Amino acid sequence: MKIALFIILSLFLVPQDSFAARLLTSEDVQRNLNIVWIILATILIFLMKAGFAMVEIGFTRSKNAVNALMKNFVDFAISAVTFWAIGFGLMFGTTNGIFGTDGFYLQDYIKNLDPWLFAFWMFQVVFVSSTAAIVSGAMAERTRFVASLMFTLLLTAFIYPIFGSWVWGGLYHGSGWLERLGFIDFAGSTVIHAIGGWAGLAGTIVLGPRLGKFSEKGMMKPILGHNLPLAALGTLILWFGWYGFNAGNTLEGNERIGLIIINTTLGGAAGALAGMITIWLVAGKPDAGMTLNGALAGLVGITAGCAYVSPFWSIVIGVVSGSLVVFSVKFFDRLKIDDPVGAISVHGVCGVWGTLAVGLFKTGELFSLKNLSVQFLGSAVAFFWSFFVAYAFFKFIDYFVGLRVSAEEEFQGLDYSEHATGAYPDFNVTSIK
Repeated sequence: MKIALFIILSLFLVPQDSFAARLLTSEDVQRNLNIVWIILATILIFLMKAGFAMVEIGFTRSKNAVNALMKNFVDFAISAVTFWAIGFGLMFGTTNGIFGTDGFYLQDYIKNLDPWLFAFWMFQVVFVSSTAAIVSGAMAERTRFVASLMFTLLLTAFIYPIFGSWVWGGLYHGSGWLERLGFIDFAGSTVIHAIGGWAGLAGTIVLGPRLGKFSEKGMMKPILGHNLPLAALGTLILWFGWYGFNAGNTLEGNERIGLIIINTTLGGAAGALAGMITIWLVAGKPDAGMTLNGALAGLVGITAGCAYVSPFWSIVIGVVSGSLVVFSVKFFDRLKIDDPVGAISVHGVCGVWGTLAVGLFKTGELFSLKNLSVQFLGSAVAFFWSFFVAYAFFKFIDYFVGLRVSAEEEFQGLDYSEHATGAYPDFNVTSIK
């Protein structure tokens, strides 16, 4: 018994070479903390896929619920495989001045056995899948399933990572020209939200509006979503995941996390209140859907500058975002651009505002014309890159595959025409012709 006890104690107390290698330095502890924090943030962002799906389902009709689920589910699968094979290398590989040229198929990990790289890659792949979800919502209820998947592949392989390399390439082996100019987008108001929003705008233009959305005289006729409680649940899930979305971009466990989470909370809260009050003044009632989109708009708006502004300015950013989204939705309705969930306004328009706001409200550099001009340049580049490249891809898909379902299939609902099933088989499904 004494011999066994001596052997056990010696394993912990005797500084043998085989065990000395396991002793951690303070740098090792910090590195491990960074990896744990990145993975935790990744898990929070992954949950946002459920939020995007619930928002799209809630804001659309019951006959298209399965289609929305399938798009959001399979979008992530495509995003993960495509980003592993192509997108990550283009975004973070050693740059040729325009995009990365190595790091495909996670070759860097194979060469260097770097555990931090796995965490970093996982964090980035949940980001790219969020961009695909934004496009899905804008084009809901009339897009062919195969066409949607084809565009997700092109978005995650080329559109998103190439622009991302211009802004975030320096996070790994790259060096983007926009980041060298001083462009700031801490967590993706432009890289993720505006890129997704402008791609969605291109898709809605190529598609055209849903049947029944506009009368023969051009008057807009509301097509109500079938489950507002589900949309509210999706919004809350998105808000919850947004703490990982924004604070995770520290890429390390440090003292900045607390401020980022506070600013995220205040931006979303101010956006929700501003959206509710604005639509109340405009329409005479505190509309629930606009309140939800106000919250999302505030969260999008604060995303770019969440690490660089004070809590006071985060409220200002949220208030402008929540009000802006109301007028933006009405503006696109007047243009006969049919966006069932308001994705273009929430992510595209408010993504631009949030990016510009960094130039106005950055702590220590308030109302800097230089910063504002760089932020404007980055936002303009994002629009022209995402909108026109996406438009070309959508026209290509439409020509060779077909982007939109037939009128009969749309009237029947995409659940049955595209997936031969329904979300609510025990209930009658209503349709708007």
